Amino acid sequence: MTTPRSHPSPGHHPSSGPAAAPLSDSRDTTEGTVYTVTGGDWDEVVESAAASDDERIIVNMGPQHPSTHGVLRLILEIDGETVTEARCGIGYLHTGIEKNLEFRNWTQGTTFVTRMDYLTPFYNEAAYCLGVEKLLGIEEQIPDRATVLRVLLMELNRISSHLVCVATGGMELGATTIMIYGFRDRELVLDLFELITGLRMNHAFIRPGGLAQDLPPGAVDRIREFVKTMKKNLPEYDKLATGNPIFKARMQDVGYLDLAGCMALGATGPVLRSAGLPHDLRKTNPYCGYENYEFDVPTADSCDSYGRFLIRLEEMRQSLRIVEQCLDRLEPGPVMVADKKIAWPAQLALGPDGLGNSLDHIKKIMGTSMEALIHHFKLVTEGFRVPAGQTYTAIESPKGELGVHVVSDGGTRPYRVHFRDPSFTNLQAMAAMCEGGQVADVIVAVASIDPVMGGVDR
Repeated sequence: MTTPRSHPSPGHHPSSGPAAAPLSDSRDTTEGTVYTVTGGDWDEVVESAAASDDERIIVNMGPQHPSTHGVLRLILEIDGETVTEARCGIGYLHTGIEKNLEFRNWTQGTTFVTRMDYLTPFYNEAAYCLGVEKLLGIEEQIPDRATVLRVLLMELNRISSHLVCVATGGMELGATTIMIYGFRDRELVLDLFELITGLRMNHAFIRPGGLAQDLPPGAVDRIREFVKTMKKNLPEYDKLATGNPIFKARMQDVGYLDLAGCMALGATGPVLRSAGLPHDLRKTNPYCGYENYEFDVPTADSCDSYGRFLIRLEEMRQSLRIVEQCLDRLEPGPVMVADKKIAWPAQLALGPDGLGNSLDHIKKIMGTSMEALIHHFKLVTEGFRVPAGQTYTAIESPKGELGVHVVSDGGTRPYRVHFRDPSFTNLQAMAAMCEGGQVADVIVAVASIDPVMGGVDR
């Protein structure tokens, strides 16, 4: 038989290498060298094919790829359809947020951090503000209403983040109906965010000392309607996917990572809980009064992508429980700390220009109180000073432990802010989950990690 023609590489001589086997001869043509195999034992042909290593190639999946959850580059070495080595290439979405924080005052920092993991903006803001408040020593002075509203917004944000994970993960498997349902329900959450903060994402609403402003009229009723709607919609995901044999076959035993692997790699969130460990900072190290809320921490013992899917579904149900408790706990009161040397104005009224400039507040500081005017001017132009020191604050984001290390040198701007983003840490598990599996399973494994590159690269 005659094998396909191949062009000799530079420095290659027809009489060298595998082509010089006694079972074949070669001749040069205008299109390259042609090898003619004259016979021989089939086992020898198989062995020489295996030794030639022709099937082992390097494949770049991304950074522009719809299933890499942003601009993530996966460098895969594959042997046929089997992944023999997998590595992550990150940094394509680097924004310099942590460095930029050093050139803005403490309150302006929330505008930067909210853009890191853009699917969980309220968690970025809350972690940062809790760290600043700890350095300021005003943790006990935060109004109860502000704390309850922070929990409310974070749990709504947990639902919207998990919906994106379930929707995009389903779409990558070909389950387009799950994608449609997921984004349909996420729109309901984003409508609430827009009603409360004025923006669908990148809110900068949680600020050191409290919140930017209080809930607008009608917000509580709208949230209760949403809870009722979601309780009706969530069972649809079970009907579509949970018991679907095709969906289960595609996810079970894929992206496997046991508890020892999670502990060694520092994986947290649904990845860790899918290995059976009920570790959740809302329970183990409560913040924002989470110890006063009733909810369960769902776990699985499958250590695979299917278990992580089930955990996220159950976490959405638990978040709805917490949201209802928040609405029942809401009592009238301020949403910003009383110290006017720290507190940005939070009692804002929407003006005819569509901006939140409270004319009553402006009239007061401009016409009746010179001291209030001076404080307002210094607060906005210079910012408040934070005592020198450093602190680490961690909260449970939808993807795992989101920590922030805040350092102050006593000035009006952060000396250093560094985030421990769960997507960054969890991505370390990608190689352990993928190597030895199929190329198609890489997509399932990455989807089960649910990385967001805005948080990874920062």
